[in-house]
Amino acid sequence: MTDPIAHDIKRTLIFLRRDNEILLALKKRGFGMGKWNGAGGKLEANESVEQALVRETEEEIGVTPLQYEKVAELDFIQDADTPDPWHMYVYVYLCSEWSGEPTESEEMAPRWYALDQIPYDEMWEDDRYWLPQVLAGERVTGVFTFDADDRMVTHDIRLADVEQPIIGIKARVEQIIANSES
Repeated sequence: MTDPIAHDIKRTLIFLRRDNEILLALKKRGFGMGKWNGAGGKLEANESVEQALVRETEEEIGVTPLQYEKVAELDFIQDADTPDPWHMYVYVYLCSEWSGEPTESEEMAPRWYALDQIPYDEMWEDDRYWLPQVLAGERVTGVFTFDADDRMVTHDIRLADVEQPIIGIKARVEQIIANSES
């Protein structure tokens, strides 16, 4: 089966977790500046999701992920009446083992937070809807739309089938259409 997600909208996001803490990083420049998030970013040409995940984590917080698992696929769309709309399909991972110590870079300033003290008010608005679920051990897919001021307008989050790979929203829609035609 071919990958239904266009390469140029794919992104990675990783959260390091130790005991009852999660590593967040304050975005210091570019898209999302001033918000706490995990490390991650765009795929380069001919780069796999996992290659991008490792590269972005090394560049942004100075660690190399060793043990990680995909916990979510999230589709973020801002197609409001704006001169610069965006669309990102994000593969989210939790990392339980890494080499190196998280360090500040030109792009991000990492900090450990207790799971019960995650600063959701200083993060992307959608995080409060899906991040607690993945931190509780669930796998999810989701679609989020945003207005021209990057405020969330809609959200649809679903639990992913643990026995099946996460196939994402676009693939799920294609699957539903295929099933209705048979």
